[in-house]
Amino acid sequence: MNRVASKFGASKLGCVAAAGALLLAGTVADARPRLSGEEQLAKLLDGRVAGKPVNCISLPNVQSTRVIDKTAIVYGSGGTLYVQRPRSGASSLDSNDILFTQLTMSQLCSIDIVQLRDRNGFFFRGSVALDAFVPYTKPPKVALAD
Repeated sequence: MNRVASKFGASKLGCVAAAGALLLAGTVADARPRLSGEEQLAKLLDGRVAGKPVNCISLPNVQSTRVIDKTAIVYGSGGTLYVQRPRSGASSLDSNDILFTQLTMSQLCSIDIVQLRDRNGFFFRGSVALDAFVPYTKPPKVALAD
């Protein structure tokens, strides 16, 4: 009986040690510095060149949307990323929010207002007033001459 109890005790101790290691690993992973919104945006735009700002983008051509916390909204269209730095309300931007826009046309323009909705409860969290969209593209590759 002692043998069974000691095996059970060792097994229990192993589980506790494994759980502790997982908890510690999670804490270490969380301890890594989180990138600021500006740093996240710079990383996303790395290797791209800014173009001339435009007042509107065509929503049917938008393939992806990413909210950068307290910084910007990035709309992906083909090989172009359009960076939207709102005139007001940028401090309300949260990557967990859903963007809610009521449009009368198929374009999103610098005069539009975008509401922020909570992803879980869909309740209103704020809004942002848009500004010009800055397109970022990768520069064309230059062919080397023989």
